[in-house]
Amino acid sequence: MDAFFASIELLRYPQLKGLPVVIGGGRRKVDEALMAAQGERALRFIPVAEFPLLKDYVGRGVITTATYAARQFGVGSAMGMMKAAKLCPQAIVLPVDFDEVRKYSRLFKSTITDIAPLMEDRGVDEVYIDFTDVPGGQREGGRVLARLIQKEIFEKTGLTCSVGVAPNKLLAKMASEFNKPKCISVVYEADLQEKIWPLHVRKINGIGPKAGEKLAALAIHTIGELAAQEPAFLIRHFGKATGAWMHEAAWGRDERPVVTESEPVSISRETTFERDLHAVRDRAELGAIFTSLCEKLADDLQRKGYVAKTIGIKLRYDDFKIATRDQTADFYTADGPTIRKTAGLCLKRVPLDRRLRLLGVRAATLVKAGEEPAYEENRASAQSGRARAATESIAGTDQLF
Repeated sequence: MDAFFASIELLRYPQLKGLPVVIGGGRRKVDEALMAAQGERALRFIPVAEFPLLKDYVGRGVITTATYAARQFGVGSAMGMMKAAKLCPQAIVLPVDFDEVRKYSRLFKSTITDIAPLMEDRGVDEVYIDFTDVPGGQREGGRVLARLIQKEIFEKTGLTCSVGVAPNKLLAKMASEFNKPKCISVVYEADLQEKIWPLHVRKINGIGPKAGEKLAALAIHTIGELAAQEPAFLIRHFGKATGAWMHEAAWGRDERPVVTESEPVSISRETTFERDLHAVRDRAELGAIFTSLCEKLADDLQRKGYVAKTIGIKLRYDDFKIATRDQTADFYTADGPTIRKTAGLCLKRVPLDRRLRLLGVRAATLVKAGEEPAYEENRASAQSGRARAATESIAGTDQLF
């Protein structure tokens, strides 16, 4: 989907179309106040001058997405909003409306599966689709079906998307980024040298900043330069699995099928603080935030029908260094107090001598509720754990938070 979070806001505020808009920061307090001030006036008639600007933003938020007008100034996803304000101070800033995002995500995906049922869900705004056996799926190399999908999604949602069509998921992902927004890009195997090899290595989904820097230090900047390396050279520098994968990816090879059903590896909740917090001086505030995160994580597990055996934490310090710890219990759980107690044990194993910017809690080793091994035994242990958590010292971690 094209600038999905921002495009959803433009449905609400069409007067902002064509303007630089960033989505991020707090929840909906800013534009809820804006709406309240309008009385009976429809949202589409709110003057542009009344919207909050990025230059006035103060906080630790990061950008979720930005309109293409904002991206022209170098503003992009995952960028700190204070940094973005220096690049595009005139941008309008709006928070994420998660309820609307989930609604439109379900709507565009159901629209796709009505046309092409073999769809792999890759998050709120992206999917893989197997055209192979769809009637007309091979016409013009898949371009006809891609146009139909774009048309149906726009009619159902008012939103646009970009489609990359290729022999495999690796190349399709790259093709979908070629000419956004509203693009359809078809890549054949014979196009590898012309369309793929001139691209930067970071265009390969899976090569991140650190690997990109290491490749640059080896004078490898483009995918073509990566393809020219011997597999043994890449394995020597990146390890057996990653080095071999890099060579295959550079040659456009990807045997992964479109997976229509998959189980999540983990579920997490985290928050970035408006100001750095100290484990001792801000213990009460941190404790409340920590407990809230654990409760929200428990709600997520219960709503999605999972239980977890491994609970972990994530801390980001004021120097931006990150610490993570995990604790595997003897039984599965989706209980808030039990998650809080287990996460508290993880806290005892991390240094808390620096101020904190971010705190997160993660649940892993997931299974469907009721399908965990030794279910009856696990249920008894979980009930016992909840009873202990209610009466014992969750406060046993209170010397930390």
